[in-house]
Amino acid sequence: MHGIAHTASLLAWTFYPHNGTLDLVFSGSFISPSGWVGWGINPTSAEMTGTRALIAFPDPNSGQLVLLPYILDPSVKLQRSPLLSLPLDNHLLSSSVVMYGGRMATIHNGASVQIYATLKLSPNKTKIHHVWNRGLYVQGYSPTIHPTAISDLSSIATVDVLSGYTSKQHDTIRTLKGVHGVINAISWGILLPIGTLISRYLRHARSLGPSWFYAHAIIQLIGFFLGTVGFGIGIRLGELSPGKVYALHRKLGFIAFSMGSLQTLALLFRPKTTHKYRKYWKSYHHFVGYGCMVLGVVNVFQGFEVMGESRSYAKLAYCLCLSSLIGICIALEVNSWVVFCRKAEEDKLRREGIPIGGFEKISGNNS
Repeated sequence: MHGIAHTASLLAWTFYPHNGTLDLVFSGSFISPSGWVGWGINPTSAEMTGTRALIAFPDPNSGQLVLLPYILDPSVKLQRSPLLSLPLDNHLLSSSVVMYGGRMATIHNGASVQIYATLKLSPNKTKIHHVWNRGLYVQGYSPTIHPTAISDLSSIATVDVLSGYTSKQHDTIRTLKGVHGVINAISWGILLPIGTLISRYLRHARSLGPSWFYAHAIIQLIGFFLGTVGFGIGIRLGELSPGKVYALHRKLGFIAFSMGSLQTLALLFRPKTTHKYRKYWKSYHHFVGYGCMVLGVVNVFQGFEVMGESRSYAKLAYCLCLSSLIGICIALEVNSWVVFCRKAEEDKLRREGIPIGGFEKISGNNS
């Protein structure tokens, strides 16, 4: 007998190779007295869509625990139509459900349930893609959508029932998500804003000469290169998780990457300072650059939400870095206004013919 444990669930089975029969039991728990617990097998791929599921919930008429079969087609994921019970194929030989505690047990938040099933596997096939989840409500005999936290969206595993080996695909996805988040936070969320600050506040420092431009360009190019790597990892994550769509995060990512690409290409068409179109290019460069920076930072925070890290130390560390940049920006902005006002006052004195140094000496002698 083999078994694997997941968060708040357990799957155990016995496989009979001589006839390809699989006896298994799935243990889960309710998160609501009116909720549901489901388990199933996807015969083609490790995703929710296409799963043949057995879902347990309290009968709306009698209140007794029932177990009904369902087929999860694409319309269910998009919530275009209610989930209706449909008979499964001939591979399901038998099924039943039992509450932990026997017939006298009641359905409540945290109550445990066991789903039993006997399956007939295809010849020479020992791997199954099993899917599990639980929800808060059932409308009639139609279970509603489950929560969409990261743990709920990762409740899929591929298991070899003969050897007991569990596929490491989800460990790979989890690793890729971490790398994707770190790279994008550093590139879009830190490096690109730093490059923007260098351009805005150091370009007027005459002592630096053209050094500010090289620093600005190098940091922006490094940030965009890392951002491109992070963007590519995000595309790969989408391919590995076809049943999960983070619409807002995805759209913001595409827009930010497109704007970053336009910024990079704009360097190839940068007019000379004496060119008549230089001012238009400059306005375009500033508008797209600031827009890309803002979208990048917003999408970093959206990424924390998607990964379920909205209250993590990683987000706290990023907020501290971003706060430091904002503080530096405010200090430099104040300094820029002080320098601007001082320069305006000096220009006014020059126009009135009053020597700045002489004016200070006269004031000092009179005192």
